[in-house]
This record gives sequence, C-alpha cells and structure tokens, in this order.
Amino acid sequence: MDRKYKQIKQIVEKELTGADSAHNIDHVTRVYNLALYLTKKEKDIDLNVLKTAVLLHDIARVKEDKDNTGKTCHAELSSRMAKKILRKLDYSEEEIKKITHCILAHRYRSGIKPETREAKILFDADKLDSLGAIGVARSFIWVGKNNAKIYTDENINKYIEDNLGGKINGRIQNKTKHSTNIEFETKLKFLPQKMHTSQGIKIAKERIKYFEGFLIRLKKEIKGRK
Repeated sequence: MDRKYKQIKQIVEKELTGADSAHNIDHVTRVYNLALYLTKKEKDIDLNVLKTAVLLHDIARVKEDKDNTGKTCHAELSSRMAKKILRKLDYSEEEIKKITHCILAHRYRSGIKPETREAKILFDADKLDSLGAIGVARSFIWVGKNNAKIYTDENINKYIEDNLGGKINGRIQNKTKHSTNIEFETKLKFLPQKMHTSQGIKIAKERIKYFEGFLIRLKKEIKGRK
C-alpha cells in the first residue's frame, strides 16, 4: 500500500474509532485484500479508483450507528465525506465521480446498481465478508451489539411485513427482533446470485455452504438435539 492509500486509510481509521469489530478498519482491510484478489480474473480495472473506493466505502459507518433515528445511510454519507477528502488530496472530479459511485453502490439495500467494473468488484468483496466463517463471526458481533436474537423461528413473510417495511431488502426497523438466521433468509442466501465477478460467484457459493451448514447445526443444538 503506497503512501497515498496509507494516508487515506489513516483518515478512515480515525473516523471508525469506536466502531464494532464487524465494521472497523479490519473489515476495510479484508475487503481491500479481497478486492485486489478479485481483480486477478478481471480486465481493465482502474486500481486507483478501486483502492480508494474500498478504503472509503464505510467511513461513515460509526455516524450511521450513532443515529438512533435510522435516517442516516452510511453509503450516502460516506460518498459525501469522500468527496471532501479526495478534493483535498487533488483527485480529479472525474476520479471522484467514479469513486463515489462505487461507494454509493456497495450497499446491498441501497438499490443502486453497480455500473462500473470497480463498483462491481467493491460490491462483491464487501458482500463476501458477510459470508463464510468470517460472516458467521460478524453476524454474532451484530447480534450482541444490538441485543438481537441468536436464532428465532419466525414466519419470514410475516417478519418482512412487520420489521422490514414489507420489502425483503427493506431496512431493519427493530434490530432486537432480528437474528442471524433471519438475516440469512432475507439477505445472505441471495448473495451468490448477486455477485458480478466470476471469482466472486465462486467464493460466494463456497462460503454460503459453510454458513448454511452452521445454521443447520445451530438449529439442532437449540432444539436440544445432538
């Protein structure tokens, strides 16, 4: 990581002070490394745009978490914060436009479709960090932080209506009612088919199997079975 990116990372790390361990600088670093790995099978990638976007994609995460009204979208706010930072670092307006698109489009529930190769790679890398063993670990960090449930038997359609605003990809209204298996049923299991890159699809399929197997085992143990 050269000097410019290290400088950006330091700015991000400062903004993420107080973030939970599912969304701190370690998450950003994992996504950064995953994004670079995904580029190996892709062509004509603007690495400057991609690296910068990855580093800045969650910079407003703490600000969203502190907003009890639920009105702050970290993707939108991160893009605005990124503009100010990048202008001070003499990025061109064209580069800033490409980078902020990546940031806006990385959020699954934003409804903004990644249009560029760089945006697609960021989306894939960010979502892969929600799957597999690391995905399981991060999901329970979220559960603990929000006093949510380890596991719950819930009619998914009713839950979507009651707590996701009637949309499967809607924003969670009461986090204490959410659980890891509900997150799997309303979001995670769909991620492999949402991937944009060949490597992203392959890795997502592998990681989703691990996550699903974990939930099967978890349900058995909760039910008092071996």
